[in-house]
Amino acid sequence: MKKTKQLFAALTLMVLGLGSAQADYTLDLMRGVTVISNEVYDLHILILWICIFIGIAVFGTMFYSIYYHRKSMGHKAEQFHENTTVEIIWTIIPTIILVGMAIPATKTMLDMDDSREAEMSIKVTGWQWKWEYEYMDNGIHFFSSLDEASNEARQKNSGIDPRSVPHYLLNVDKPLVVPVNTKIRFLFTAADVIHSWWVPDLGWKKDTVPGFINESWTDIKEVGTYRGQCAELCGKDHGFMPIVVIAKEKADYDAWVEEQKTLAIAEANAADKEWAVDELIAKGETVYANNCASCHMADGAGMPGTFPAISGSAVVTGDMDSQVDLMMNGKGMMPAFGQMLSAVDFAAVSTFIRNGLGNSVGDSIQPSAIQTLQPASTEEDDDE
Repeated sequence: MKKTKQLFAALTLMVLGLGSAQADYTLDLMRGVTVISNEVYDLHILILWICIFIGIAVFGTMFYSIYYHRKSMGHKAEQFHENTTVEIIWTIIPTIILVGMAIPATKTMLDMDDSREAEMSIKVTGWQWKWEYEYMDNGIHFFSSLDEASNEARQKNSGIDPRSVPHYLLNVDKPLVVPVNTKIRFLFTAADVIHSWWVPDLGWKKDTVPGFINESWTDIKEVGTYRGQCAELCGKDHGFMPIVVIAKEKADYDAWVEEQKTLAIAEANAADKEWAVDELIAKGETVYANNCASCHMADGAGMPGTFPAISGSAVVTGDMDSQVDLMMNGKGMMPAFGQMLSAVDFAAVSTFIRNGLGNSVGDSIQPSAIQTLQPASTEEDDDE
């Protein structure tokens, strides 16, 4: 109710010329920070003014005719059914208007799909419920998930006030980093169901469809952080797969690329070392909270009839190989975590669920063993 009153107050002030609603409410499209977003904005304004002039002309003529040709002034209604001249006029004029609107609209649509001469390419894959990014030109590859602070606050009975979390539900653990003043081609697909990649500042959104590749491009002109969300209802956690794009100067972007390559080497080295069970359990608890708790619940109790419990599960407390195989390849609503988690994270969460959440099997699995089981395509992508 409070928000509604504020909206009406802002609208009233804006109409009276005494204030602006832009501070809390956006009543128009945003201009954005890319070439295309500005084209879309300019097209929107052009069509808006055309519609306004048409509305003024049509309703002005209608109200003028009603008022000045009313019965009380002695006018009588004309008795006719066809008028060829009028019919020709009201056919030709709308046609001219539509053609005039179609020309700039078609130009903008063609520009949106023209990804030729791109300087770099990024493949985006939608998963339930996170985004996978693969830089086709330098081999950088990672998954981007809801950030830990938002993930903790959104849990039932968390006791955390969401308003205390910066960028609640609009922040991620690993943002997409790109250079400014660079034409970037995006390739979109999905691993499970239809998602939609949408960052308003870029001026467009694209569906990610399993087994199909959609294409778009962008050229960000301003350094900054730009946030978006999945715009297609894709399942239980649809509202928890935000998008964060950080645009950097080219020199800063190049430094980020080198940093990611160094981290990849460190991650590979971490997978080769022998981990203590306590280390795996401690790390696995965090991995579980970020990847598993939303379905199986923070305490491992699951959701009866939908998501099975981890606590006391015959799969989890049974044969290690069977459990790892299920997690690696997925089943039903459970995604294939072999493609989503690093060898270290996979080994850690596997060990944690067997020795936590009420389970106490007492065994563990090393990241080096997981590496030999992970899909070859993932390893090849990381090596490119």
